[in-house]
Amino acid sequence: MKVGLYPGCSLTGASRDYNESVFALAEAFGIEFAQIPDWNCCGATAAHNTNKELSLALPARIMALAEQSKMEEVVVPCAACYNRLVVTQSELKKHPEQKNRINEVIEMNYTGSLKILNVIEWIDKYIIPNIDEKIIKPFNRKVACYYGCLLVRPGKIMQYDRVEDPQTMDTVMNKIGATTVEYPFKTECCGAGLSISRTDIVSKLSGKIIEDAENRGAEAIIVACPMCHSNLDMRRNNINKYWNRKFEIPVLFVTQAIGYAIGLPASKTGLNRHFVKVNI
Repeated sequence: MKVGLYPGCSLTGASRDYNESVFALAEAFGIEFAQIPDWNCCGATAAHNTNKELSLALPARIMALAEQSKMEEVVVPCAACYNRLVVTQSELKKHPEQKNRINEVIEMNYTGSLKILNVIEWIDKYIIPNIDEKIIKPFNRKVACYYGCLLVRPGKIMQYDRVEDPQTMDTVMNKIGATTVEYPFKTECCGAGLSISRTDIVSKLSGKIIEDAENRGAEAIIVACPMCHSNLDMRRNNINKYWNRKFEIPVLFVTQAIGYAIGLPASKTGLNRHFVKVNI
Protein backbone atom coordinates (compact mmCIF):
# COMPACT_ATOMS: atom_id res chain seq x y z
CA MET A 1 0.00 0.00 0.00
CA LYS A 2 1.41 3.40 -1.01
CA VAL A 3 0.49 6.66 0.70
CA GLY A 4 1.62 10.13 -0.35
CA LEU A 5 3.93 11.94 2.07
CA TYR A 6 5.03 15.53 2.56
CA PRO A 7 7.82 15.42 5.19
CA GLY A 8 8.50 19.15 5.44
CA CYS A 9 11.71 20.74 6.66
CA SER A 10 11.45 19.74 10.33
CA LEU A 11 11.30 16.00 9.75
CA THR A 12 14.44 16.13 7.63
CA GLY A 13 16.30 18.19 10.25
CA ALA A 14 15.58 18.99 13.89
CA SER A 15 12.80 16.39 14.20
CA ARG A 16 14.70 13.42 12.88
CA ASP A 17 13.31 11.37 15.75
CA TYR A 18 9.74 12.06 14.60
CA ASN A 19 10.66 11.14 11.04
CA GLU A 20 12.19 7.85 12.20
CA SER A 21 9.08 6.91 14.18
CA VAL A 22 6.70 7.74 11.32
CA PHE A 23 8.65 5.59 8.86
CA ALA A 24 9.14 2.78 11.40
CA LEU A 25 5.41 2.70 12.09
CA ALA A 26 4.60 2.68 8.38
CA GLU A 27 6.98 -0.21 7.79
CA ALA A 28 5.52 -2.20 10.67
CA PHE A 29 2.04 -1.90 9.15
CA GLY A 30 3.06 -2.57 5.56
CA ILE A 31 2.67 1.02 4.39
CA GLU A 32 5.01 2.47 1.77
CA PHE A 33 5.33 6.22 1.41
CA ALA A 34 5.47 7.95 -1.96
CA GLN A 35 7.25 11.19 -1.14
CA ILE A 36 6.24 14.27 -3.12
CA PRO A 37 9.05 14.82 -5.66
CA ASP A 38 11.05 18.07 -5.54
CA TRP A 39 9.05 19.33 -2.56
CA ASN A 40 9.80 22.74 -1.05
CA CYS A 41 9.34 24.48 2.30
CA CYS A 42 5.67 25.27 3.02
CA GLY A 43 6.52 28.69 4.45
CA ALA A 44 5.77 27.92 8.07
CA THR A 45 6.00 29.73 10.33
CA ALA A 46 6.86 33.14 8.93
CA ALA A 47 5.85 33.42 5.26
CA HIS A 48 2.19 34.33 5.92
CA ASN A 49 3.37 37.21 8.12
CA THR A 50 5.69 38.68 5.50
CA ASN A 51 4.33 38.01 2.00
CA LYS A 52 0.77 36.83 1.33
CA GLU A 53 1.42 35.69 -2.23
CA LEU A 54 4.49 33.72 -1.20
CA SER A 55 2.60 32.12 1.69
CA LEU A 56 0.07 30.74 -0.80
CA ALA A 57 2.49 29.89 -3.59
CA LEU A 58 4.75 27.68 -1.47
CA PRO A 59 2.02 25.27 -0.27
CA ALA A 60 0.25 25.42 -3.66
CA ARG A 61 3.40 24.24 -5.44
CA ILE A 62 3.69 21.31 -3.03
CA MET A 63 0.11 20.26 -3.65
CA ALA A 64 0.42 20.79 -7.42
CA LEU A 65 3.43 18.46 -7.46
CA ALA A 66 1.41 15.84 -5.58
CA GLU A 67 -1.43 16.22 -8.06
CA GLN A 68 0.99 15.83 -10.97
CA SER A 69 2.19 12.60 -9.37
CA LYS A 70 -1.41 11.31 -9.36
CA MET A 71 -1.63 11.35 -5.57
CA GLU A 72 -5.13 11.54 -4.14
CA GLU A 73 -4.13 12.00 -0.50
CA VAL A 74 -0.98 13.03 1.32
CA VAL A 75 -0.07 12.62 4.98
CA VAL A 76 1.62 15.65 6.54
CA PRO A 77 3.14 14.73 9.93
CA CYS A 78 4.15 18.29 10.88
CA ALA A 79 1.22 20.22 12.36
CA ALA A 80 2.56 23.55 11.06
CA CYS A 81 2.92 22.19 7.51
CA TYR A 82 -0.50 20.57 7.73
CA ASN A 83 -2.00 23.87 8.80
CA ARG A 84 -0.39 25.84 5.97
CA LEU A 85 -1.47 23.36 3.29
CA VAL A 86 -5.08 23.14 4.49
CA VAL A 87 -5.39 26.92 4.98
CA THR A 88 -4.01 27.55 1.49
CA GLN A 89 -6.35 24.95 0.00
CA SER A 90 -9.30 26.64 1.69
CA GLU A 91 -8.33 30.16 0.63
CA LEU A 92 -7.70 29.28 -3.01
CA LYS A 93 -11.00 27.41 -3.18
CA LYS A 94 -12.84 30.51 -1.99
CA HIS A 95 -10.99 32.85 -4.36
CA PRO A 96 -10.64 31.40 -7.89
CA GLU A 97 -8.99 34.56 -9.20
CA GLN A 98 -6.32 34.22 -6.53
CA LYS A 99 -5.81 30.58 -7.49
CA ASN A 100 -5.28 31.62 -11.11
CA ARG A 101 -2.66 34.13 -10.02
CA ILE A 102 -0.87 31.53 -7.86
CA ASN A 103 -0.83 29.11 -10.79
CA GLU A 104 0.96 31.80 -12.80
CA VAL A 105 3.48 32.29 -10.01
CA ILE A 106 4.30 28.60 -9.58
CA GLU A 107 3.97 27.90 -13.32
CA MET A 108 1.90 24.82 -12.57
CA ASN A 109 -1.77 23.90 -12.57
CA TYR A 110 -2.91 23.51 -8.97
CA THR A 111 -6.52 22.25 -8.89
CA GLY A 112 -7.18 21.69 -5.18
CA SER A 113 -8.17 18.04 -5.51
CA LEU A 114 -5.72 16.68 -2.91
CA LYS A 115 -6.85 15.24 0.44
CA ILE A 116 -4.53 16.36 3.24
CA LEU A 117 -4.19 14.09 6.29
CA ASN A 118 -2.56 15.07 9.56
CA VAL A 119 -0.68 12.36 11.45
CA ILE A 120 -3.64 11.43 13.68
CA GLU A 121 -5.93 11.06 10.66
CA TRP A 122 -3.28 8.84 9.05
CA ILE A 123 -3.05 6.73 12.22
CA ASP A 124 -6.85 6.46 12.43
CA LYS A 125 -7.14 5.35 8.81
CA TYR A 126 -4.12 3.08 8.35
CA ILE A 127 -2.87 2.02 11.79
CA ILE A 128 -5.76 1.72 14.25
CA PRO A 129 -7.79 -0.83 12.23
CA ASN A 130 -4.93 -3.33 12.67
CA ILE A 131 -3.48 -2.19 16.00
CA ASP A 132 -4.93 -4.85 18.33
CA GLU A 133 -3.05 -7.73 16.74
CA LYS A 134 0.23 -5.77 16.90
CA ILE A 135 0.30 -4.62 20.54
CA ILE A 136 2.78 -6.56 22.65
CA LYS A 137 3.66 -3.94 25.30
CA PRO A 138 0.58 -1.86 26.21
CA PHE A 139 1.44 1.75 27.03
CA ASN A 140 0.31 1.46 30.66
CA ARG A 141 0.96 5.06 31.65
CA LYS A 142 -1.05 8.16 32.47
CA VAL A 143 -0.50 10.68 29.70
CA ALA A 144 -1.46 14.24 28.80
CA CYS A 145 -2.24 14.63 25.09
CA TYR A 146 -1.04 18.01 23.86
CA TYR A 147 -2.39 19.04 20.45
CA GLY A 148 -0.93 22.53 20.21
CA CYS A 149 -2.35 25.48 18.31
CA LEU A 150 -2.07 24.44 14.68
CA LEU A 151 -3.66 21.00 14.47
CA VAL A 152 -7.19 22.27 15.18
CA ARG A 153 -7.10 26.02 14.47
CA PRO A 154 -8.67 27.91 12.82
CA GLY A 155 -11.60 25.62 13.52
CA LYS A 156 -13.81 26.66 10.61
CA ILE A 157 -11.04 25.89 8.14
CA MET A 158 -9.35 22.88 9.71
CA GLN A 159 -12.66 21.23 10.66
CA TYR A 160 -10.72 18.67 12.62
CA ASP A 161 -11.80 17.69 16.13
CA ARG A 162 -12.99 20.09 18.82
CA VAL A 163 -11.04 23.32 19.01
CA GLU A 164 -10.95 23.65 22.81
CA ASP A 165 -11.06 20.01 23.89
CA PRO A 166 -9.93 17.71 21.06
CA GLN A 167 -10.19 13.96 21.65
CA THR A 168 -8.72 12.08 18.67
CA MET A 169 -5.20 11.70 20.07
CA ASP A 170 -6.66 10.69 23.43
CA THR A 171 -8.63 7.95 21.68
CA VAL A 172 -5.48 6.68 19.94
CA MET A 173 -3.56 6.58 23.22
CA ASN A 174 -6.43 4.79 24.99
CA LYS A 175 -6.36 2.22 22.20
CA ILE A 176 -2.74 1.30 22.99
CA GLY A 177 -3.37 1.00 26.72
CA ALA A 178 -2.69 4.50 28.08
CA THR A 179 -4.89 6.42 30.48
CA THR A 180 -5.40 10.02 29.38
CA VAL A 181 -5.83 12.80 31.94
CA GLU A 182 -8.31 15.67 31.74
CA TYR A 183 -6.07 18.44 30.52
CA PRO A 184 -7.15 22.06 29.91
CA PHE A 185 -3.84 22.99 28.24
CA LYS A 186 -4.42 20.72 25.22
CA THR A 187 -4.44 23.55 22.70
CA GLU A 188 -2.62 26.32 24.56
CA CYS A 189 0.38 27.82 22.78
CA CYS A 190 3.86 26.52 23.67
CA GLY A 191 5.59 29.60 22.28
CA ALA A 192 5.79 28.23 18.75
CA GLY A 193 8.44 29.84 16.53
CA LEU A 194 9.81 32.02 19.34
CA SER A 195 12.02 29.13 20.44
CA ILE A 196 15.19 30.93 19.39
CA SER A 197 14.30 34.62 19.45
CA ARG A 198 12.36 34.72 22.74
CA THR A 199 13.31 31.70 24.81
CA ASP A 200 11.90 33.43 27.88
CA ILE A 201 8.39 33.42 26.41
CA VAL A 202 8.74 29.78 25.38
CA SER A 203 9.94 28.91 28.89
CA LYS A 204 6.93 30.62 30.45
CA LEU A 205 4.28 29.17 28.14
CA SER A 206 5.73 25.68 27.82
CA GLY A 207 6.33 25.57 31.57
CA LYS A 208 2.62 26.10 32.20
CA ILE A 209 1.79 23.15 29.94
CA ILE A 210 4.33 20.89 31.62
CA GLU A 211 3.42 21.98 35.15
CA ASP A 212 -0.27 21.25 34.66
CA ALA A 213 0.47 17.84 33.12
CA GLU A 214 2.64 16.87 36.08
CA ASN A 215 0.11 18.22 38.60
CA ARG A 216 -2.54 15.97 37.05
CA GLY A 217 -0.38 12.90 37.48
CA ALA A 218 0.66 12.49 33.85
CA GLU A 219 3.80 10.41 33.33
CA ALA A 220 4.36 11.61 29.77
CA ILE A 221 3.17 14.33 27.39
CA ILE A 222 2.13 13.11 23.94
CA VAL A 223 2.48 15.45 20.94
CA ALA A 224 2.00 15.45 17.16
CA CYS A 225 3.98 18.57 16.25
CA PRO A 226 7.76 18.99 15.79
CA MET A 227 7.68 22.57 17.09
CA CYS A 228 5.76 21.63 20.21
CA HIS A 229 8.14 18.77 20.90
CA SER A 230 11.15 21.02 20.40
CA ASN A 231 9.85 23.61 22.85
CA LEU A 232 8.73 21.13 25.51
CA ASP A 233 11.76 18.83 25.23
CA MET A 234 14.77 20.70 23.85
CA ARG A 235 14.07 23.84 25.89
CA ARG A 236 13.61 21.93 29.16
CA ASN A 237 16.76 23.38 30.78
CA ASN A 238 15.50 26.91 30.02
CA ILE A 239 12.05 25.98 31.35
CA ASN A 240 13.48 24.53 34.56
CA LYS A 241 15.58 27.64 35.12
CA TYR A 242 12.66 29.99 34.47
CA TRP A 243 10.33 28.11 36.83
CA ASN A 244 13.09 27.34 39.37
CA ARG A 245 12.15 23.67 39.55
CA LYS A 246 13.07 20.49 37.70
CA PHE A 247 10.38 19.10 35.46
CA GLU A 248 11.20 15.50 34.55
CA ILE A 249 8.15 14.44 32.55
CA PRO A 250 9.20 13.19 29.08
CA VAL A 251 7.61 14.29 25.79
CA LEU A 252 6.87 11.67 23.13
CA PHE A 253 5.49 11.87 19.63
CA VAL A 254 2.29 9.85 19.31
CA THR A 255 4.03 7.72 16.68
CA GLN A 256 6.78 6.87 19.18
CA ALA A 257 4.21 5.82 21.77
CA ILE A 258 2.55 3.49 19.27
CA GLY A 259 5.97 2.19 18.22
CA TYR A 260 6.72 1.29 21.84
CA ALA A 261 3.39 -0.50 22.20
CA ILE A 262 4.04 -2.70 19.18
CA GLY A 263 7.56 -3.53 20.32
CA LEU A 264 9.71 -1.36 18.08
CA PRO A 265 13.14 -0.60 19.60
CA ALA A 266 13.91 2.93 20.81
CA SER A 267 16.74 3.18 18.28
CA LYS A 268 14.24 2.73 15.46
CA THR A 269 11.67 5.26 16.70
CA GLY A 270 14.09 7.96 17.83
CA LEU A 271 13.30 7.68 21.55
CA ASN A 272 17.03 7.71 22.27
CA ARG A 273 17.39 11.21 20.76
CA HIS A 274 15.35 13.18 23.29
CA PHE A 275 16.83 15.77 25.64
CA VAL A 276 14.55 14.60 28.46
CA LYS A 277 15.22 10.90 28.99
CA VAL A 278 12.31 8.60 28.27
CA ASN A 279 11.88 5.81 30.84
CA ILE A 280 8.91 3.62 29.96
